[in-house]
Amino acid sequence: MIVIFVHGWSVTDTNTYGLLPEAIAKQANLYGLDIDIKHLWLGRYISFNDTVNMGDIIRAFDRALRDVIPVGDDIGEFSCITHSTGGPVVREWLDRYYGSTHLAQSPLRHLIMLAPANHGSPLAALGKQRVGRIKAWFDDVEPGQLILNWLSLGSQQQIDLSSAYLDYQPADNCFYPFVLTGQTIDKKFYDFVNNYLTEPGSDGVVRVSGANMNFTMVKFVESEATDTVVHGTEELNVNLLKLVDSAKRPEPVPLCVIPNASHSGKDKGIMRSVISDKSKKPQLAEILKCLQVDSAAKYKAREQELLTLTQQTQRNSKRYTNLVFVLKDDQAEPITDYDIVLLGGPEREPNKLTKGFFVDRQKNAVNPNHLIYYINYDVISKSQLTGFRVIARPNQGFSFYHAVEYRLDAADIDTLLKPNETLYLDIELHRRVDKAVFLLDEANDPKMHKEGVLFKSETRHDFKGQQPIDKQVD
Repeated sequence: MIVIFVHGWSVTDTNTYGLLPEAIAKQANLYGLDIDIKHLWLGRYISFNDTVNMGDIIRAFDRALRDVIPVGDDIGEFSCITHSTGGPVVREWLDRYYGSTHLAQSPLRHLIMLAPANHGSPLAALGKQRVGRIKAWFDDVEPGQLILNWLSLGSQQQIDLSSAYLDYQPADNCFYPFVLTGQTIDKKFYDFVNNYLTEPGSDGVVRVSGANMNFTMVKFVESEATDTVVHGTEELNVNLLKLVDSAKRPEPVPLCVIPNASHSGKDKGIMRSVISDKSKKPQLAEILKCLQVDSAAKYKAREQELLTLTQQTQRNSKRYTNLVFVLKDDQAEPITDYDIVLLGGPEREPNKLTKGFFVDRQKNAVNPNHLIYYINYDVISKSQLTGFRVIARPNQGFSFYHAVEYRLDAADIDTLLKPNETLYLDIELHRRVDKAVFLLDEANDPKMHKEGVLFKSETRHDFKGQQPIDKQVD
């Protein structure tokens, strides 16, 4: 079995892998696996250059595979163990060169992702200068802006890759992806420059919900049904949102929350803390068990085993959920000026949710119509979460939007909200256009001219001061 290791973002040497490769080779025979050290390859790619984007990396990855493990004009069969950004790198490669329609032709058998940033990391929003100081992630190297954009919470690239994965049938095509991540903060290792390094439900860099390949996508559109609600101290007219089709989810991908594992470091890092080929770290055994999987039945059994371990790890922990709101209008234009408010209680009020449900809110810098909420699932699932309200601007004038609201019931909550997962909410508003945006005057209006000559005291229609006429185009 050939195993290729792919590191994370801004790594500059292969010491980042610790002795995990040696431990895999040393202990493989205990699990009936044929893995020799000569079968292992350590990836090294450039991510800290501002001219390099994800497409550049995966093209170079494909070339490296063809150079090192060729089989005729194709790539030889291999498995992959990744860390952090390495997970999205390999997933992007797989989707570009094979995708859901040609997955059976892919040479990739196992994809074991350690703490992958599949749905981004909150740290990416801090910007190059500040994030570059976090030794846990960048080892004092200035990160590449284009990869940083990919990793920012709610990036369009993440959404596109997740959308593509909805059509994958992994086990049916002999492809077995796994996610192993931690939620322990290594207080000895991190340089505490911000709260994200100690964020609950994360390993100090990547949230469990941001690593998990299990997610939900749902779309809402504005209906013509209306209501009047109280917003703050004022009454507000809202149009009600309606759900389009049903929620979309991919085929399940086994997730394991490894006990006492953080993102990086020799003590608790999910990869680098394997410092001996005789290591007894729990993630090592789980990786080897994942490499044993060679059928859909074994894949399903492995999913259940990892679920049990996750439940044990999180027995005394809170669980969290990412909500990624994407706002566009029916003309496919992004809406960038807005407020989104979660509602609680039978009256659907912003201040009626149980204290402690909210952890963080972040707007994507490249796509400001993407807003990410990070919430405590165990608190909000027991609260009276009854909907959300969107107030987009402009809300009056020549072109504008109505405020909208979606009203949740218990069935919605159970369907949409899942612990340790990301929920993508695509919201489409109707762009209202006043008829005064374009009007026509009759050329033969007698008030404007006489026998083809304009009156000196008259001009044609001056519309510099035109106001909306409160009638909308269809």
